[in-house]
Amino acid sequence: MGLSAGAPADLPATEDCLMAGPLQGLKILEVAGIGPGPFCAMMLADMGAQILRIDRLDEVGKDRDGEFLKPGRSSVLNRGRRSLALDLKSAQGVATFLQLVESADALIEGFRPGVMERLGIGPEPCHARNPRLVYGRVTGWGQDGPLSQAAGHDINYIAISGALHAIGRADSGPVAPPAMIGDIGGGGMMLALGIVSALLETQRSGQGQVVDAAITDGAALMASIVYEFKAMRMWNNARQSNLLDGGAHFYDTYQCADGKWISIGSVEPQFYKLLLDKLEINDPAFAPQFDTAAWPALKQKLAQAFRGKTRDQWCALMEGSDVCFAPVLDLDEAPHHPHNAARNTFIERDGITHPAPAPRFSRTATEPGGPAPYAGEHTEQALADWGVTGREPAMTDASSIVGTASGRRD
Repeated sequence: MGLSAGAPADLPATEDCLMAGPLQGLKILEVAGIGPGPFCAMMLADMGAQILRIDRLDEVGKDRDGEFLKPGRSSVLNRGRRSLALDLKSAQGVATFLQLVESADALIEGFRPGVMERLGIGPEPCHARNPRLVYGRVTGWGQDGPLSQAAGHDINYIAISGALHAIGRADSGPVAPPAMIGDIGGGGMMLALGIVSALLETQRSGQGQVVDAAITDGAALMASIVYEFKAMRMWNNARQSNLLDGGAHFYDTYQCADGKWISIGSVEPQFYKLLLDKLEINDPAFAPQFDTAAWPALKQKLAQAFRGKTRDQWCALMEGSDVCFAPVLDLDEAPHHPHNAARNTFIERDGITHPAPAPRFSRTATEPGGPAPYAGEHTEQALADWGVTGREPAMTDASSIVGTASGRRD
């Protein structure tokens, strides 16, 4: 499906959403949600797809104060697309949505199984309008299974995948990471891969299909390396006792004299030797690198050594060498690190710091999208660009109204 002609010159925010990149020309509908769905849409928009976010009509004009889960312009995950507000519980809203489906290449939704069907916009009516449509669905537990209708969050999904059990220190329980392993990696990123894969297949078959991205499935897949190590008898279930979970003294984080932290990953023997050389350690106890019984005592010795200098001093000594070293940066520091700055790893939009689109392409270079839309901000222009005739009586052009995207998951 072709990309629309674009917005007139007096709508810069809309125009910014029409991007370059390898997916330029694809048109994708995103039914507004939170977490993995928006991340998937952001990735595809970053790659050049034209994403039209379908927000709830009753969200138009809200978010003047940046309410929880209604971030408006400050949203990173909602960047790079337009917003059209619809009442999907009305017959006219459903009719308008199905008209949009007719010219879409793919769809993204993240509700509990059955919600889209009850609204009348599940896969069956959508495929009746557009047999080539790739219908992308992301949920916590999947479209079927004993838990499919239960509420849940990232911590629960990674818990049953085995991933959560492996994260943490020996003297504590499992430590919940921010919603990166489940919602973002196991859900949103897997859905993006699924949608692009299905779109490639559609070019051959001429038929669409449903993509079922369960965060539990994706989180389990992201733990593949741990399951591989376990199969090779290189991993056990005791936290902080393994090669890559902080058990080894040469693969962990250490606190410095100024209270800041560094990371060491000197796994290979030649890198380990360089680490000891940089630290001026001649203690023969360090010679048997992979003697797991010695790791706790050696870790204490390294911890004492690293407390002897500040983080900046260790950076001056080790950064850029084959020690496999990096400072542990907080979210304010990371965008300003010289390597990140040189690669433009972070960008700024409307005073908000964003991670830049990734990966990078030699020929079809991506461009950062425009700011996150307010709910219904592009309703009139999007309807025109997508060739939708007629309009919902209650529908409004919200271009001048401050609003936000909805955050429904059920």
